[in-house]
Amino acid sequence: HYLCGGVKVNEWGQTNINFLYAAGECACTGLHGANRLASNSLLEAVVFGHRAYLSTVENLHQAHVPDGVPDWDDSGTTHPEEAVLVTEMTRELNAIMSNYVGIVRSNRRLKRAHDRLDLLFQEHEALYRESKVSVPVSELRNMINVSYLIIKMATARRENVGLHYNLDNLKAIELQGLR
Repeated sequence: HYLCGGVKVNEWGQTNINFLYAAGECACTGLHGANRLASNSLLEAVVFGHRAYLSTVENLHQAHVPDGVPDWDDSGTTHPEEAVLVTEMTRELNAIMSNYVGIVRSNRRLKRAHDRLDLLFQEHEALYRESKVSVPVSELRNMINVSYLIIKMATARRENVGLHYNLDNLKAIELQGLR
């Protein structure tokens, strides 16, 4: 199984933003439900990736690319050879999400995950401001942002439905005598 949910797309892999397509693990196509098995998702990624290609080719004439977009100005940044920082921050993020925001959750674990994520976010933002844009630095930034969203929604959820559950919600059900 992999991350439930995803970016909502139509039958061509299109999002609600023109010429932004999603396929694979990041997409919510509606074909296999919220808790897809990995083998099912591979076929889905191939089909929707191909359909996104077909849609792009067919509609490319409608695309508007503005003239005069300036090149990225990275003056004032350094390019430290700090791959070890990105690697360690990624490991830290994986540990936070696995240990505190896994299938079995609690309000205390979610709070701890959020607090740890705040520290990681601050460290990463400092690195981001000092570095030239790179795929690893940008991917880590995106993973941190997605982690915030997952924690926020898990904290807001007051019932246990589907794949993940919160132990504190079980206690609330027991207190109400509904279990």
